[in-house]
Amino acid sequence: MTQATPTPNTPEPSDVAEKAQQAAESATEAANAAERAAGRIDGLEAQLADLLNMPPWAAKVMLAVAVGLIGWFLIKLLTKGADRGMVRSGMEQILRDFLGNIIKVVGLVVVFVAVLDAVGVPTTSLLAVLGAAGLAVGLALKDSLSNIAAGVMLIVLRPFRAGDAVEAAGQQGVVERVGIFQTVLRAYQNHDIVLPNSEITTSPIINFTARGQRRIDLEIGIGYGDDVRKAREALLALARGHDKVLDDPAPEVLVTGLGESSVDLVLRAWTNTPDYIATGSDLKEAVHRNFGEIGITIPFPQRDLHIYHHGSDGQVLDLPRAAFEAVEKD
Repeated sequence: MTQATPTPNTPEPSDVAEKAQQAAESATEAANAAERAAGRIDGLEAQLADLLNMPPWAAKVMLAVAVGLIGWFLIKLLTKGADRGMVRSGMEQILRDFLGNIIKVVGLVVVFVAVLDAVGVPTTSLLAVLGAAGLAVGLALKDSLSNIAAGVMLIVLRPFRAGDAVEAAGQQGVVERVGIFQTVLRAYQNHDIVLPNSEITTSPIINFTARGQRRIDLEIGIGYGDDVRKAREALLALARGHDKVLDDPAPEVLVTGLGESSVDLVLRAWTNTPDYIATGSDLKEAVHRNFGEIGITIPFPQRDLHIYHHGSDGQVLDLPRAAFEAVEKD
């Protein structure tokens, strides 16, 4: 028998919520700063034209180029800084890439609007059009966006990781990879199962490898004429003698019911998660062999076949098969 292995820690949802709130506040501050910067562009145009003694249109073009270059530099700086912060927080690579792309896209939109404002293009109507287009796209991609939101939740909350054996959305397998849109499981029959993330987050998730140990529940029925104590001692001896069964928690045998044809027992034995399937199979084989050796029966459903024959006097007879065949020959 072996000792238990340690259980891995999982992140607290409160920490995730706090990080999400901080990210939202940072995004709001960045948007407000961009809006204030865009409002000062008109004043900079006049100052630049006076300083360099150039036509207003040339000042607008120069200012637009400067805004674009500075904006691009700031976007790269902000993206690298955010990525370093996410690395320090231990965030998954796929989520870092996803959030980095969001920061880059939002930054490019802000810079694009600022460049248009610098050359004198009215941006109010453009922002309204972009907002309406974003709403239309959001409605059209409602399912995809729900998968994205679910993917972010799975990556941040981490109910499972690559390599874990899980049951999700009614499917069982080993997690191959977790993406923004979908999660791929490798079934035990060695085929891939692709699950949309929204289906995973809206159904119970069972992670078989989240804990270091699993309990084997081996249900066995014995005949009413058999000795329950003898069966219990035999089961405990088999469990304690297996090198993959843990000492703590100790194995136990319970009577779970009195069935129609059997006394129902259950053997509960703990093992390390990687040994769960093999240990369970070993115990089943050992119980079948050992019970046969010590004379304990394992009841199973039986069917009695009755063959009826109408005699010459009209009497219905219940005959064995051999007698029925003899009558048929006569």
